Amino acid sequence: MLWSDPKDEPPKDMRDAQAMLRRMLVVLVLAMVIAVYVLGVPPF
Repeated sequence: MLWSDPKDEPPKDMRDAQAMLRRMLVVLVLAMVIAVYVLGVPPF
C-alpha cells in the first residue's frame, strides 16, 4: 500500500451515524433493563 492511497475508512457522516446508532442501542438496552427491574418481570 502506498502512502498516497486513500484511507480505508467510511466518510464522516457515516461514522457519525454509526456512533449515533451505537449510543441509541446502549440507551435502549439500559431502558429495557430498567423496565424489567421496575415491572419485576424475571428476565429469563
